[in-house]
Amino acid sequence: MPRRPVHPPYTRAVRILMLTGQRVEEIARLHIDQWDAKERIIDWSTTKNGKPHAIPVPEVAAELIESIKPNAYGWFFPSATGPTKPVSHGTLYSFMWRQREREVIPVVTNRDLRRTWKTLAGKAGLSKEIRDRLQNHTLQDVSSKSYDRWNYMPEKRAAMKKWNVFLRALLNKKRPSAAEKRTRVANSDAAETTQRAA
Repeated sequence: MPRRPVHPPYTRAVRILMLTGQRVEEIARLHIDQWDAKERIIDWSTTKNGKPHAIPVPEVAAELIESIKPNAYGWFFPSATGPTKPVSHGTLYSFMWRQREREVIPVVTNRDLRRTWKTLAGKAGLSKEIRDRLQNHTLQDVSSKSYDRWNYMPEKRAAMKKWNVFLRALLNKKRPSAAEKRTRVANSDAAETTQRAA
């Protein structure tokens, strides 16, 4: 059975998921009306938890979004089966499964990307509260639920700026070549053999 060609918008959508930590369905349905290019903010009027949600995106993600030309219907990630609608989150899940079957990526789900973002953003120095706000998690304390109407945009911007610095460093980190990996393995095996001999 021939392998399906990869639909380019799907790979871009997954990259945006990795860079922003947002919900699959929200990124999948990203429309030009939701992207403020000047402010570099994605603004959703309706989300899974029923609350409006807006995030400033890190520079790396903004560059990727700005490199994408929305189709004639305004979708950044149109469906491969029809340009009038966006890709569904179910299709993105299936896309990830196919990449795992092809051994292009390890065993990972789209939700794993969201969890990984939260973990790495914590490592980058973002507090749990601001990570929750950036991911639009419902805060359960009485103050947040009943009294706090501040949108936290300045704090979100500062957090995403910090995340972007961490992200750039991560992406620019030199990865060992295949030859270097083989050398490391050989050296490790040699050291283990020497220890056993001793």
